[in-house]
Amino acid sequence: MADTIIDFIRHGEPVGGRRFRGHGVDDPLSDTGWQQMWDAVGDNVPWSRLVSSPMQRCHAFAVALQERYGLPVEVDARFREVGLGDWEGLSAEQIMARDEAEYRAFYQDPQHNRPRGSESLESFGARVAEALESVFSEYRGSHVLVIAHAGVIRAALGHVLGSEPASWYRARIDNAAFTRFLCGRYGRKLEFHNRPCLPGGSA
Repeated sequence: MADTIIDFIRHGEPVGGRRFRGHGVDDPLSDTGWQQMWDAVGDNVPWSRLVSSPMQRCHAFAVALQERYGLPVEVDARFREVGLGDWEGLSAEQIMARDEAEYRAFYQDPQHNRPRGSESLESFGARVAEALESVFSEYRGSHVLVIAHAGVIRAALGHVLGSEPASWYRARIDNAAFTRFLCGRYGRKLEFHNRPCLPGGSA
């Protein structure tokens, strides 16, 4: 049996630039974001299927890939971004101006110092792990692209590597960067993380 390969790509830059977007802010990709995504993929399209977050900064590119290459697309709401409560739509500067101590506490311990009204990392991690395991199970032996978010990729890393939620924000995840997981004879493993293109690509 061939390995199951799951590539994750983080969406490109959304309209509005850098700010906190969970699943409560549904900004589309900016022109720059679209270019980042096409530059990352290039002509290297090895996937048999696409799975996307329902957020338009992910789903619109999935549809564009479908139209260009004829790949089937599945939308899985479990891959939507973590809910960020009161921080939704705010920049880091706006949050720090309002309460710098709250912002710093979050990055010191993002598991226990959540923004007010946000989703817990435990419940978020559980839904991402469930979605990832569904892809491994349903598309065994296939090569799948999941178009999702920085938080989702952090949670997927946590699931595969067995790391605690408090450590997830130590991983850098760039716009339009790839992370690859394999499932084979020896279980799940991380193949690479935060690459600007796939092996054999030109970025």
